[in-house]
Amino acid sequence: MKMMIVIIKDNDADTLTQAFTASNFRVTRVASTGGFLRSGNVTMLLGVEDNQVDSAIDVVKKSLPPKGDTKRATLFVVPVNHFEQV
Repeated sequence: MKMMIVIIKDNDADTLTQAFTASNFRVTRVASTGGFLRSGNVTMLLGVEDNQVDSAIDVVKKSLPPKGDTKRATLFVVPVNHFEQV
């Protein structure tokens, strides 16, 4: 299992959330700030199986294509050693 961390501008959050849920991914949104001007960002957290990572990344790429030289998302894929729901 992997944890995907996706950081995007807050104005792209609704578009990406809808795209993830339409593709049957469950996502948790967390408001965050960062960057030079401390602009509004959203950090999305997704727990995905190893074989779903590429599909989830494709959802991001199709939903938020780059605008010129500006990238619209930063993604981290982190291995999960233990997962438990209580």
